[in-house]
Amino acid sequence: MLMLVNCSGCRTPLQLPPGARSIRCAVCQAITQLADTRAAAPPHAPPHAPHPQHHAPPAPSPYTHAPPGPPPSPHGRKKAVIVGISYKFSSHELKGCINDAKCMKYLLINKFHFPSESILMLTEEETDPYRIPTKHNIRMAMYWLVNGCQPGDSLLFHYSGHGSRQRNYTGDEVDGYDETLCPVDFETQGMIVDDEVNAAIVRPLPRGVKLHAIVDACHSGTILDLSYLCRMNRSGQYAWEDHRPRSGVWKGSNGGEVISISGCDDDQTSADTAALSQITSTGAMTYCFIQAIERGQASTYGSMLNSMRSAIRNVGNGSGGGLGPLGAALGGGGAVTSLLNMLVSGGSASTGGLSQEPQLTACEPFDVYRKPFSL
Repeated sequence: MLMLVNCSGCRTPLQLPPGARSIRCAVCQAITQLADTRAAAPPHAPPHAPHPQHHAPPAPSPYTHAPPGPPPSPHGRKKAVIVGISYKFSSHELKGCINDAKCMKYLLINKFHFPSESILMLTEEETDPYRIPTKHNIRMAMYWLVNGCQPGDSLLFHYSGHGSRQRNYTGDEVDGYDETLCPVDFETQGMIVDDEVNAAIVRPLPRGVKLHAIVDACHSGTILDLSYLCRMNRSGQYAWEDHRPRSGVWKGSNGGEVISISGCDDDQTSADTAALSQITSTGAMTYCFIQAIERGQASTYGSMLNSMRSAIRNVGNGSGGGLGPLGAALGGGGAVTSLLNMLVSGGSASTGGLSQEPQLTACEPFDVYRKPFSL
């Protein structure tokens, strides 16, 4: 049976494999020895027994809800988890996802002033094994993101990689399917289902905390299982669809504001293409999201959605790429364009039209044309 121990550095609950005498924390990198009585959390402690030092109940399983306690480190009021998966050397390989992750990190730091220490990057290029985007590491990163959040905090979850869907048998999906994320080891460890994403980063959020999820993956329209989907047509008219589970299961937050921008509808696929940047492969939605911000077309959620959708529809008609006025770093184009020049990887340069429509979902409906966008 797996034993739960609290990290000796940041107190995050960790699962100690059978026979192991120590474990390294993926959040703060501290190594916790089993002999360290300060860290051990007995799996069958009485429910009301006080902790010998902190007078807190035993830590719950990290796979049911966010672990209790303060944030791992006081880096500020903005935190982000960025996941980019290329599935290199497999038949599922993607060319642009790690580029997406690097561009998103650059944008958060330079445009929205996220502290670099508060951004957790998971890609296959990371040298730290705890930063490889495996199922376990993505799970732990999601719990780190919401752990200890306080009113006024701004959180962001960005995922670029494969997404899928599977039949739902519990009656809590309007279309009868659960949406999924595909970690780098999904073929052996399985996918991360939208129910778990919702339980990990939506339901724990208290009032006053804002979370944005930017998910560039196939079948990602309702990947956070939020209650309302903004259905927008090509002329910009929109209406909110009620996606609350028919089973009556509550999947909203604990008062926090949650907004998800996804690459496509639940029954669509997203593109990994060089047709937008004309430099190297990127996810179509991530590129258009950054482009809308750099061109000043993201003052509200409605203007952002219109800009993103127009850019994707215009791929095949000759209008198009070139990121705008964040400032040139290495010559022409915007800052992220310059970054892409440094990331050239020889991806596919398909120029055909893209049959995907970015979607917006939220815990509560709002006027997308008047609500200001900010991270």
